[in-house]
Formats: sequence, structure tokens, C-alpha cells
Amino acid sequence: MSTETRDTIFIGKKPLMAYVTSALIQLANLPSVNIKARGMSIGRAVDVAQIIARKTEHAGYSIGEIKIGSESLESQDGRTRNVSTIEIEVKRN
Repeated sequence: MSTETRDTIFIGKKPLMAYVTSALIQLANLPSVNIKARGMSIGRAVDVAQIIARKTEHAGYSIGEIKIGSESLESQDGRTRNVSTIEIEVKRN
């Protein structure tokens, strides 16, 4: 398993706190974790990062680098679509 997959959490349709818990478990062992999302899940990724940074201030977690971009995907009808992406770094101080 490469380090990129271990320190990356991909946001999907699970409950919000499932991702927060997963990120906190990873942060217990690693200095930083990347939260990645695309499309409609971007808002959920931002919520996860904010919950970790604000609710666990006493634990010393903060938001680091934020990268935004887009990916070209082929839709079911064969067209190429651009989908927005976000990557948020949450790190231990």
C-alpha cells in the first residue's frame, strides 16, 4: 500500500461523522491527512475539514494546503464532462 492511499480520505455518500472519525484515526498515526472529493461531495469534504479543525482545536489540528481543480470524465451517454475537485490537507500542529 502506498503512502498516498493511506493518508488520503475520499469523500462519498457515507454519513459525515464516518469521514471525521476516519480522518481522526489517521491523524493519530500520521502528521497530515488529505481529504479529497469531487462534484457534489465537495461541500461534505469542506464540512469534514471544518469539523476536525474547529471541534478539535485543543488537539492541535488545522487546515493546511487546499487544492482545487477539475477532471474530465466520460458520462454514461458518452459525453466528456468536467467535474470539479478539491483536496484539503488537515495537519497536526
